[in-house]
Amino acid sequence: MNSWQSVLISPQVSLQDAIGVLDRGGRQIAVVVDAEQRILGTLTDGDVRRALLRQLPLSTPVAEVMARHPRTAPADSSKQQILQMMERHQVLQIPLIDPAGRVVGLETLHELLHGRRKNNAVFLMAGGFGKRLQPLTDNCPKPLLQVGEKPILEIIIENFVKAGFHRFFISTHYLPEMIRERIGDGSRWDIEVEYVHEDEPLGTGGAVGLLPRDRIQEPMFMMNGDLLTNLDFNKLLDFHNSHDAVATMCVREYEHRVPYGVIESDGLRITSMTEKPAYRYFINAGIYLLSPEILHSVAPGQRIDMPTLLEQQMAQSKAVNMFPVHEYWLDIGRMEDFQRAQYDVAGLFHG
Repeated sequence: MNSWQSVLISPQVSLQDAIGVLDRGGRQIAVVVDAEQRILGTLTDGDVRRALLRQLPLSTPVAEVMARHPRTAPADSSKQQILQMMERHQVLQIPLIDPAGRVVGLETLHELLHGRRKNNAVFLMAGGFGKRLQPLTDNCPKPLLQVGEKPILEIIIENFVKAGFHRFFISTHYLPEMIRERIGDGSRWDIEVEYVHEDEPLGTGGAVGLLPRDRIQEPMFMMNGDLLTNLDFNKLLDFHNSHDAVATMCVREYEHRVPYGVIESDGLRITSMTEKPAYRYFINAGIYLLSPEILHSVAPGQRIDMPTLLEQQMAQSKAVNMFPVHEYWLDIGRMEDFQRAQYDVAGLFHG
């Protein structure tokens, strides 16, 4: 565990650098302090995502987005007092302050909850052909391609296991026996793994119709089996549970920069000229949390993709929320993505 001092940042630090502190610090918080280490504010994952939703640039100083009146506790507070304060104010971290207002420690709820197993199912989509990665996928399903020393699918499973999840379903189609043989029943991770097989590809949403609906009573994770990410799945679950929606889609900000000057006009008259503009969009990151009612909306054998399924829910005035992912995320769809993953994995995933 990193020292609590590693999450102290100055108010001039950029949002991008602060995200790095959040990701590396392991405490889900950055504490903003002045030169004498007196507390000025805090920055949490929620603050970052609200800034991203406002499409603030990553160069924005954290002073503009931090919480300016954070909960703190005296340095001599007992563990029980701190726990009661966390429960009363529904916070996960509390900086400890000396009489001069300087930060001298940080208490988090994570250790108290560490190891608690959660019953939310995890549905991993592993049936694709991976044609863009041929010839690597000629005789190997894409989720079993090795990244570092492990298949992509194993890295995904182990990240969920570390977060406390133990119920897994895996959809198969292409070379299903290889996936079953490699992953097995999950006993080596002390988890349960079951398989649903698509005789014909049903689309990302259609595979949901093959799941045992009566055994999934809580929000279910759904994730493509070719993604690398160090997203904190518990943060995503907390977000979904605290917002009224039938589904939460993880999104990633994507920037498209036009390499030319863009001209806008009214008829023949030029009204504006913008040199090499950049346009920013949110794209689907291939990770979802689905409320159980969505599973009942897909008939067994129905072919449908997830975007269409979610659009149907929205057409019925049901809320579908988005959760911006600022953590590491890589869709291994092309050969260059696969090669990049080999360099990235060593510093991101351990054990």
